[in-house]
Amino acid sequence: MLGECGMLERDRRGLRKYAVTLCKEMVVDELFIQSLQTDDILTDSMAESILAEPTSHKRIWRLLSLLPKRGPRAFSSFCSALRDTEQQHLCALLSESPERDGERQRYVDSPLPLPTQEGIVPTKRARTQESMEMCLDADSPITSSVLPCTPDFYLEHCQQSYSMVSSPRGLALVISNVSFDPCAAPDLDSRKGGEVDEEVLRKVFTELDYIVTVRRDLTAQGMRECIEQFGRQQQHQTVSSCVVCLLSHGVEGAIYGTDGQLLELDWVFEAFDNAHCPLLQNKPKMFFIQACRGGEHTHNLSALTLPPSLSPTLPPLFSSSNPSSLCLPPEEMDCGVEQPDGPERTQSPGCEQRDAGREGEGDGDTRQMEERGRLRVKLPQRSDMICGFASLKGTAAMRNTKRGSWFIQEVNSALRFRARDTHLSDILVQVNGRIKDREGYAPGTPHHRCKEMSEFTSSLCKDLYLFPKYHPQY
Repeated sequence: MLGECGMLERDRRGLRKYAVTLCKEMVVDELFIQSLQTDDILTDSMAESILAEPTSHKRIWRLLSLLPKRGPRAFSSFCSALRDTEQQHLCALLSESPERDGERQRYVDSPLPLPTQEGIVPTKRARTQESMEMCLDADSPITSSVLPCTPDFYLEHCQQSYSMVSSPRGLALVISNVSFDPCAAPDLDSRKGGEVDEEVLRKVFTELDYIVTVRRDLTAQGMRECIEQFGRQQQHQTVSSCVVCLLSHGVEGAIYGTDGQLLELDWVFEAFDNAHCPLLQNKPKMFFIQACRGGEHTHNLSALTLPPSLSPTLPPLFSSSNPSSLCLPPEEMDCGVEQPDGPERTQSPGCEQRDAGREGEGDGDTRQMEERGRLRVKLPQRSDMICGFASLKGTAAMRNTKRGSWFIQEVNSALRFRARDTHLSDILVQVNGRIKDREGYAPGTPHHRCKEMSEFTSSLCKDLYLFPKYHPQY
């Protein structure tokens, strides 16, 4: 139980004195609030009211207005939460007594983990490699259990969403390139904090009932072989979905292998499309790309060549007997993919036939119409995919040397707290909002007050609920 008395007066004065600084620099997210809940400083309703505020400033003001009423332990727990969420400079600021204000040391020189671009390791007053590595020895990211879906929620939403009932839910592949070959890729620095991302993803998708495979430090060719092997696994046939996470340096449209060669992202998506991965037809395929998206690549083209197993084999666009059926050039027409177990077409194509300029063909041939009726509905070449990108085209993705990348942090938090009752598209919208509010804190470096904006693309055809920890009984 909380004490009945309020916060100590000296602690109240400290919060009032530095309220403006806290509002400018503090980050109040789910992990921060969870730390205060664990110490019984905030109730569940208080936590929900804080997180429901639309802006970061309003969340902070809401928290600061509640803390003085939450007992004498509230201040120490607040400082502990600051330390747990790598905001030690604010903790040090609050902990200093008023009489030492004139002698206050510059907290900006403390060994804080730095936000880092995917592709640049910043320097801070000739900061050494050893001091950067010390940042990784501090607390690991805070995690809490994935909140479970309720039976009532499942029953209410399962009909209009993708079927997600298998156990395991699916297979997940995490490829994380942290260390790069200094000879083959001298311009690609080590991705400090990348190892945190891969562990965060492994844990959260394992808890979401996926079989997770983590591969570290692969060349471009190694990534291709790993992805091809993963896509051929027969277990895809019996599970509900698939997850692929790629963490590396990158440019727009491609990511780097440890050998400095590029792997085309469009090749990755093609490896899981309806033609090349029939075991995952009509099943949701989730991709998460943590990499910079700078200028378009114009080199290392040998790394982008499709292997024979994934070279597109498109059906002819028209037959010699009916050249008028050619309506679009090959690069603009999706000729579709047959689905062995798909539903049969029971009606004439109608307007689709007229759109192809064939409205009069075969009108008197009853047998031919019956054959058409027995055709199965084709699938588009690519569908049922959703991909979250850490950054917008042409911009850098930020990574913290201790807690990992901003994007993976927010994806992890959102999946743990929101997957219980939110479909994935809306989860990624919430991630966008959280990334929008984030701002780098690294005084003395080019990354101070840096920003990032994530985005996602989707060809999903239904709502994608993960229904965590719920398994229907038949």
